[in-house]
Amino acid sequence: MSFLSQIVWKLILAIIVGGAIGAEREYRSKSAGFRTLMLICVGATIFTILSQFIGVGSNPDRIASNIVTGIGFVGAGVIFKGDLHNKVNGITTAAMIWLTAALGMAIGAGYELIAVIACVLILVVLIIFSLLEGWIDRINQIRNYTIVCNFADETLHRYEELFRSHHLKFRRSRQTKSASNDITGEWIVQGSEKNHRHCIHMILRDPTVKAFEF
Repeated sequence: MSFLSQIVWKLILAIIVGGAIGAEREYRSKSAGFRTLMLICVGATIFTILSQFIGVGSNPDRIASNIVTGIGFVGAGVIFKGDLHNKVNGITTAAMIWLTAALGMAIGAGYELIAVIACVLILVVLIIFSLLEGWIDRINQIRNYTIVCNFADETLHRYEELFRSHHLKFRRSRQTKSASNDITGEWIVQGSEKNHRHCIHMILRDPTVKAFEF
């Protein structure tokens, strides 16, 4: 295979590998999707190839070594704090950006087989383990319950007894009484999806509940 053909082959493989991982992210509607990860993989491949040429005889990794640092800025751009309960989102996508750059470097350095094997393993982790994650989420969910009702003695304790009866673990995080004689209770509640669903159904049917956020 000629020198030019080797480079073209590496670039095509980078497009395939980056596109495969990007397609999975695109399917899940993540911020860094098909085109982004494809371009990151191709870019890392090109920088690694150029690093070998420019640094011949002195320091062949002087450009490639900075890809690890530079790609961190791209990854940081997809991590953000959501509005719901201050949950941090985008960490998995940021890790995919980092790994895709690593695959591009492997291709550029001539380790195409390693890149392909790693790509397959990454896709297995993303697809298979997401199913496992869904199963874990069904048997153990953590939700934030907020209930507003008229104030009376032992009002919030009544709902805590309801949580216990549905085998839900809970921790009261805050309670607030308003001037209109309403009391607001907030809990962090943990349990299976089924138990949450039954408990929520009971609270929604309670005529004394003025507002319920779950």
